[in-house]
Amino acid sequence: MSIPSRTEAAQLLRDLDPPDWLLKHSAAVADIAAFLSAAIERRGHAISVALAESAALLHDVDKALPDDNPLKGLGHGYAGAEWLSEKGFGELAGAVESHSVTRLADDAHYAVWSRMATVEERVVAYADKRAKQDLVPMDERFRKWIQRHGDADPMRVARERADALEAEVCAAAGVSPSDVKRMPWAETALRGDE
Repeated sequence: MSIPSRTEAAQLLRDLDPPDWLLKHSAAVADIAAFLSAAIERRGHAISVALAESAALLHDVDKALPDDNPLKGLGHGYAGAEWLSEKGFGELAGAVESHSVTRLADDAHYAVWSRMATVEERVVAYADKRAKQDLVPMDERFRKWIQRHGDADPMRVARERADALEAEVCAAAGVSPSDVKRMPWAETALRGDE
């Protein structure tokens, strides 16, 4: 197993010919993860910046797979993790598999994830909670998810757990949520200019 470089991760995604909205969202998540990872590393915490950046760029790779791809039947996150493992990039699988907001609402998954998730997995999951096509507050992201999934207990639980994740990741990075920024690299890589 290996971790793809920024250029390799961008090429993997581009090769699937994803829609523009997916490229923009993936770039935003990757840029936010780069900012957080660099801040966490500067504070002396162990983190693989390369793993966090590549996993963030590829976190929604299963949304770019053709509809007839058999992996799609595994569900969001799981399909992407399996696809990356098959490509030889299994080190990214944990972060890709567990990033979805619905995983935060799943009590059994969360019980294990909250104890066992790596810092890279936490960074990718949090970066996704802060990105639409650009960096946004979590309130804005959750408004969309509540529209899609309903304003029911699972989304309220997911939001509470996302708030805890935000506090944890921002504390490790030494920033407040309002100080989170994008460290731009992904759009350049996705254009093939890097």
